[in-house]
Amino acid sequence: MYKQSSFFNTFTSNYATRMNEDIKSYIDNNLSEDTFKVILSNPLSKECKYRKVVINKKTEGYQIEQYTDKQVFHINTGYEGIVNYVYQSFGNEFRQYNAWDSIRECNINISKKGKILCSRKQAKEAPKMQLDHNRSKNYILKEGELIAPLVDMGIFTPQGQVIKSMYDKYRQINRFVEIIDDEVSKLENSQTLNVIDFGCGKSYLTFILYYYLTEIKKIKVNMIGLDLKEAVIENCNNAAEKYGYSGLHFELGDINGYKSDTPVDMVISLHACDTATDYALYNAIGWDAKMIFSVPCCQHELNSQIKSDKFSILTKYGIIKERAAALMTDAIRAELLECCGYKTQVMEFIDMSHTPKNILIRAVKSDKKNGSSLQSIENLIKEFDINPTLYNLLKSKI
Repeated sequence: MYKQSSFFNTFTSNYATRMNEDIKSYIDNNLSEDTFKVILSNPLSKECKYRKVVINKKTEGYQIEQYTDKQVFHINTGYEGIVNYVYQSFGNEFRQYNAWDSIRECNINISKKGKILCSRKQAKEAPKMQLDHNRSKNYILKEGELIAPLVDMGIFTPQGQVIKSMYDKYRQINRFVEIIDDEVSKLENSQTLNVIDFGCGKSYLTFILYYYLTEIKKIKVNMIGLDLKEAVIENCNNAAEKYGYSGLHFELGDINGYKSDTPVDMVISLHACDTATDYALYNAIGWDAKMIFSVPCCQHELNSQIKSDKFSILTKYGIIKERAAALMTDAIRAELLECCGYKTQVMEFIDMSHTPKNILIRAVKSDKKNGSSLQSIENLIKEFDINPTLYNLLKSKI
């Protein structure tokens, strides 16, 4: 028994050694300083800490991005560092290796039986090299600038550098600003912009939006944040004073029935829960707001109403019903905005891998009303026996 066990252990050890040597040989033949992107994927087991690793060549050195289901961790290193990293990870944690240089794409796979398969092809559509200066140039909120709200949010260091674990959040905030920038860039800088943020909460994005409009776009802004929590309003007003944001003020109040004494140019509604989004959109439409940006949240209303004999497949399973109801809610909101003379887009706000609640409705006032949208809405209401709040608020006006 001892001899058999000893032989088996020796065989296994020798096989693993040969396997590692073969893997290193393949890597040595296909990884060089000309390589500008590497992806390690297909984890060997469920216990693998990361689901994939992406390595990008930068202006100086390389950056290793390690992806879990919810986060990404960054390591900056030189060429020898990525070689050692790939040696340690490929074959021990991941089965698949893809790498690109200016000439070719290399693909190495380890089968479930331990066989190494390698293929190469001309890199006709290889991912583009993402150098540091390109990355920073693509963001409106640039790394290296001292943006006080981002420091307080824990996204920037006090020196203005992105904290590695917060890159996803940094990208999301920039995506939000980019969506607004598409429309704000069409405005004349001489005009004063009146903005209302409904259900502002702790107002992280409110502060960022104010910074973007005043410091980057150089627009004069009067901005009001509205929320139901007195402590939140007090803290936000203190923060606005601390940042020197004289045109930003927070008030205690309900979205439903809120009155504005001045014309409103832009309405923001981020994660206003359930029908609170409908009241925010209703007010925005009533004020003829030029721009509306809404990220809906927690659409419970239609989920409790939706039913259909013809399309019962959509209501049979709880999670399908919930998502169908949420999509119908936002589709109706978008079409109602079209009915009221808004050019409306329904956009992906953040990547689906982060949250299924990733829809942003962007509506810009136009001179054209889409009358056909109303019939589509009423067809949906009739078929699924639903009673949407925003439709009821607006039906006497459309």
